This record gives sequence, structure tokens and C-alpha cells, in this order.
Amino acid sequence: MSNDEIFAAAYREHYWAVSRYVARRLDGRAGEVEEVVAEVFTVAWRRRADLPSSPLPWLYGVARNCLANAVRGHGRRRRLVDRLGNDDTAHGRHIAEGPETENPGAWVHEALARLSASDQEVLRLTAWEELGIDEVAVALGCGRRAATMRLHRARRRLRAEIDRMRPAVAVVTGHSLREGDRR
Repeated sequence: MSNDEIFAAAYREHYWAVSRYVARRLDGRAGEVEEVVAEVFTVAWRRRADLPSSPLPWLYGVARNCLANAVRGHGRRRRLVDRLGNDDTAHGRHIAEGPETENPGAWVHEALARLSASDQEVLRLTAWEELGIDEVAVALGCGRRAATMRLHRARRRLRAEIDRMRPAVAVVTGHSLREGDRR
């Protein structure tokens, strides 16, 4: 199989997985998803000779880098618009959040958002992208042991954030649970 055929197979097989990966990380900026995914596969095309036999974790690694570039670009554009005074709030189009805008499970996303970007990424790779630890290591560009340790620490930090968000004592069916009894 030629490098071109290997790339074509990877594109067909993993386009939607990469699209979902990117969409989940752009927080509602759907217009940028296609642009970032196109950049991911442009990089993959240029480096098609380097595509591993299992390309999805490698593509996620490329997508991480492309997303970082997109986020930096978005920040630069936002700061420019703010300096020009042409933002939505200046034109009365600011939408205030209300109770009806809260999503189910928002507390999980809130706890996740309180973590560092690297902790968020390792958790998302395992939960959202359903990667095994070896694949996480490839996506993060580190060794298996480092990926395992990052995941362990990220899970511990997420648990701590969830515990901080939850009241110290919960009342369940008329009985209060002590701190050590929750689980």
C-alpha cells in the first residue's frame, strides 16, 4: 500500500473521530471546526510517510497542536475586536445566561474547567475519545508511564474539584454522610 493510499484510508476511517475531537474542544465555535480539521489532515498529508499503523492517536496529537494554534488565533482576533470597540456587547447583543440555559451535567464541565489544560486533555482523551493508555501516550507525545501518571493525577485533581463543589455534608434520605463515607 502506498503512502497516498494509507493516508486516504486514515482519512476515511478517522475523519469523523477527529471532527468530534475538535468540536468538543472548541466550546461552541462550530465555524472553526472544519477549518481545524482541514489543517489536521493537511499536516497528515504532508507527513503521510510518518503515519503510524494505528493513526488515530497520532492524528489526535496533531489536532491538539492545530487546536492550540486556533485558540491562540481566536484570542488575538478577540483582543483586536475588543480594542476596536466592535464587540457584541457594544451593540447591545449581549445575551445573559438564565436558569433555562443550564445544561444537565454542567457541574462536571465546571469541575473539569477548573483543571489545568493538560489535566483536561488527558481526561478527555480517555473519557471522550475512549483511548487506552498506550494511545493516550502517543497523542500526548510521551511515554506510557508518564501518560499513566498524568491520568492518575488528573483524576485525583478532578475528584478534589468535585468534592470542593459539593457541600461538605450531604443529606441523603434523612441521614447525613460524613466526609469519609461518601463513595
